[in-house]
Amino acid sequence: MSLLRRLAANSDRPKAGGRYRLDGRDKKPILVVLHQESSTPGRVGQVLERHGLRLDIRRPVLDQPLPATLAEHSGAIVFGGPVSVNDGFDYIDRETDWLSVPLRENKPLLGICLGAQMLARHLGAKVGNHHEGLAEIGYYPLRATAAGRRLLPDWPDMIYQWHTDGFALPAGAELLAEGDWYPNQAFRYSENAFAVQFHAELTMAMVYRWTTRGHERLTLPGAQERARHFHGRHIYDEPVRRWLDAFLTRIFGERVEDRSASGEDREPLVGSSRG
Repeated sequence: MSLLRRLAANSDRPKAGGRYRLDGRDKKPILVVLHQESSTPGRVGQVLERHGLRLDIRRPVLDQPLPATLAEHSGAIVFGGPVSVNDGFDYIDRETDWLSVPLRENKPLLGICLGAQMLARHLGAKVGNHHEGLAEIGYYPLRATAAGRRLLPDWPDMIYQWHTDGFALPAGAELLAEGDWYPNQAFRYSENAFAVQFHAELTMAMVYRWTTRGHERLTLPGAQERARHFHGRHIYDEPVRRWLDAFLTRIFGERVEDRSASGEDREPLVGSSRG
């Protein structure tokens, strides 16, 4: 593509709503909710810790309580898990009800896969299987909406998935990204609550572990064979890595004034042209 064409394309790209910096040195820890004894926050945890944030990890499935307030936390992230919100487990119902805490206190909240489905259900939306029984397990197309590109200009075109449930878009929520089989892939509710169906947090070690321990799921309708998971990782992961850093910075960071013209600001910020 010629320089003129690149400039023209960039001029048509929706701009991010401001510039943000994530510096956790003076911040309270982020509450991290996991759903298995062996689970980790993966690359999400790595990104946050690289920005200086501390993590307070809780596992309600092991009877570890969630706080009655997030006054001592900078926000919360509810991760995925092997169960469904429709399975009737008491700890899942308690977690789903607990989401009223960050929503009421307007604290930054991110739900990932199961966590996103909990948030959707908490907001009154239905969660359930694909109407043709298709699973998304592997890499699948992702399309940011205009609202998504206003939030962040650059989204990956392909993203890693591991789910058989999806969610309807809650009333009052803003759709940020969509897919082919499961149309609702990311949404924003109110000012500070976000949900994503997909898994940008996976490390390579997690891909090995999931495709080994969950190998029987690779035979579900729509799921991809194991080799395609690793092939997709090598091809598609770099844009995902960049997007995740920008996304977490946007959710948990602080808006800053644009001082780049004076040369004061030398660090990459969400909304800049630097990756």
